[in-house]
Amino acid sequence: MPHDIALQGFIKFNAAVISARRRCMFVKDDDFYDLEMSVFSALEGKLSNMTSKAETEEYITRVIKSIHPSSSKEETDRIIRDATDFGALAKYLEDEDIEDIMVNNTSNIFVYSARLGEVKAPEKVEDKEELSLLVAKMKMFNTTAFANRNIFDVHLPNGSRANIVSSPVGADITIRNFKNRALSIIDLVNAGELSYSLAARLWIYAEGMKVRPANLLIGGMPASGKTTLLNAMFSFFRPETRVVVIEETYELNTETQENCVRLETSADVPMTELVKNTLRMRPDMIIIGEVRGAEANDMMTAMNIGKVCMSTIHASTGRDVITRLQHAPMEVEKDIIPLIDSIIITSRVNTGERYERKVTQVSEISGIETQVLLSDLFTYDYKTRKSSDILPSITYRDILSNVTGYSPNQIILEEKRRAKVLEKLNEMGVRDLKGINQFCKEYYDNQDHALNRIGLRALGTPE
Repeated sequence: MPHDIALQGFIKFNAAVISARRRCMFVKDDDFYDLEMSVFSALEGKLSNMTSKAETEEYITRVIKSIHPSSSKEETDRIIRDATDFGALAKYLEDEDIEDIMVNNTSNIFVYSARLGEVKAPEKVEDKEELSLLVAKMKMFNTTAFANRNIFDVHLPNGSRANIVSSPVGADITIRNFKNRALSIIDLVNAGELSYSLAARLWIYAEGMKVRPANLLIGGMPASGKTTLLNAMFSFFRPETRVVVIEETYELNTETQENCVRLETSADVPMTELVKNTLRMRPDMIIIGEVRGAEANDMMTAMNIGKVCMSTIHASTGRDVITRLQHAPMEVEKDIIPLIDSIIITSRVNTGERYERKVTQVSEISGIETQVLLSDLFTYDYKTRKSSDILPSITYRDILSNVTGYSPNQIILEEKRRAKVLEKLNEMGVRDLKGINQFCKEYYDNQDHALNRIGLRALGTPE
């Protein structure tokens, strides 16, 4: 099968470099090993705020000289080089296809590949000394420690985030790999996750025809693409929008927004306090990386006073999202749940040959009777492996019509126009987050000029 062939190639490639990587990663000269451990331990948490390579190297050199004044230049250079060399993990950290790296102490290493799913890597950490050195390197970049310093969150130099947990058999490390190029909405269309029509609906939700973006939640199970989809929608935000982003650890790429504040939770500053505080920061839009606890009520309060909120949530269907919101630990009152305009569900779908990420449900909240009412506008049929057409928005469209003065039919035509815009941008090779965002800015500023520039009127774009 194609998957088996790809898997064999993946393992063969990694096996070819394992020996060289091991030689450069873990040096077993006892004296030098002890020196590196002393230096890296002294640097714990000290490198996370360094702003340049020169500053980092100067600081490491000072620490080396304070611990071992007679260190040679060769030894100093080697320690500086080793400090950011994660050896066998380096190629995975540099691989845009690798989403997660899991080091199960000295037992084995697994990686999650966007193409192949979860794969056992040929490398492993050979012994506890090697593992201790790897952990010491990572802890130099730690930002938060929990549970009597048995749990660490680390921001690695390349932007990846690592979680380190101490256990009786050694440390277990999980790394969420940073993508230098965040996937755009057109990337997701090309990957088969959604259609141009559905992408255009998300554009309407994210921008709100200049007046009223949608309050929305993106639900899904782990590794279903929730955060990726939320990040892709950043292309559509208006340039004047002040965005406050709150995350447990930085994941979202906010480069398209100039007026953007990024906040991160810590042991001293929990999510609930940050969500409450955003209301003092004059946000137009509040983005919460994931809502899972009492902060859900603060999010709903923000919606209730007119702030636009978007977040992800762990749930497999739109109804599951409502159920989670209403029960512990969130306990949101049923009466205010209709403040949420739309719920989008992403899933990992077995297409027969492999697993793919797809948007599997789009629903709008249409009111309350004995329970919160959901109107399904789009669904994916797991039996036929086909998606339905995206039905016209009703509840949110009527809200937009009331606040913008556009008729429902004009809003439908604008959505169709935007679907054609995205298709045309893809044909022109404008597929990255920034490129799409730049066109959107032009479109918001002068729609006729932007459409003429890409020759879209000749394609019969609705007027």
